[in-house]
Amino acid sequence: MEIWINPACSKCRGAVSLLDAEGADYTVRRYLEDVPSAEEIQDVLDRLGLEPWDITRTQEAAAKELGLKEWPRDAGSRERWVTALSEHPKLIQRPIITAEDGTAVVARSEEAVRDALGRR
Repeated sequence: MEIWINPACSKCRGAVSLLDAEGADYTVRRYLEDVPSAEEIQDVLDRLGLEPWDITRTQEAAAKELGLKEWPRDAGSRERWVTALSEHPKLIQRPIITAEDGTAVVARSEEAVRDALGRR
């Protein structure tokens, strides 16, 4: 199990605290420092069953600078979105937990973290 976090994020800190309280075996990836490649982002999207625009923080300054709200959200634009996430990791929604069963979850709530724990 791996969790992608921004340590400055309260939701990330809460998820890590819950994982610790449950005695989970996991690794931490500080994705702003250890930036995921486009391929890694695509893998996580496949595991999440989501599209790149579903995990994009569109209120971030970089999103506004790129004009993401105007970008098409279709199969032909998918690669462009993934590239934007890899070039601007602050745009990636967090935390993301990759579970041992090959799935992943955006763990912004206690319920989502517990769901990931159940997927060990």
